[in-house]
Amino acid sequence: MRRTTYPVVLRRRGPALERAIFEATLEQLIVTGYARFSMEAVAAAAQTGKASLYRRWGSKEQLVLDALSASLPPAMEPPDNGSLRADLLAVIGALRAAMTSRTGCAARAVISELDHERAAAFIGLVHQQILDPAHLVLLQVVKAAAERGEANLEAATPTVLDVVPAMMMYRHKTQQGRFTEEDAQALVDQVLLPALLRPSPREAG
Repeated sequence: MRRTTYPVVLRRRGPALERAIFEATLEQLIVTGYARFSMEAVAAAAQTGKASLYRRWGSKEQLVLDALSASLPPAMEPPDNGSLRADLLAVIGALRAAMTSRTGCAARAVISELDHERAAAFIGLVHQQILDPAHLVLLQVVKAAAERGEANLEAATPTVLDVVPAMMMYRHKTQQGRFTEEDAQALVDQVLLPALLRPSPREAG
């Protein structure tokens, strides 16, 4: 008598299960958005039970916050390319990569759907793990340039440094998520360098 065999489904556990849950969370946010996001769909995609999700995350907001937090890139180290322009472009390039990654797209999908009050926790997360570290790195880049005699550190005010994430977010909202390398160069050459470069003695006089 021929014995029927069935495929074996290996259940993930521990860190492997958590990674699968977080990956499923990001994918669903990108595909369906936050309003249609469901714990059931995440459980099915991660091949686990819905009860196991609710034991750890009491709501979809908690799950999404943890998934985004765990998936966002670590804070970058200040670049050292020998010039303020090159370093600014390197920082903006890293921000572009973060914002266009799966995690960045998922975060923007959440924030764009919710009103300010409901999005407060997600906006706080983005500030804590992306915007505030980027602000610090930009300040360190300008400080290093000032020590080389290239930049005016006093010009690196919060308003000037905030131009970088503000412009990137604006372009992402108004140009279908596109902030190109040409946009980055224009931002550096037309806005940041004129504000930050130390004038030569002739220009100062």
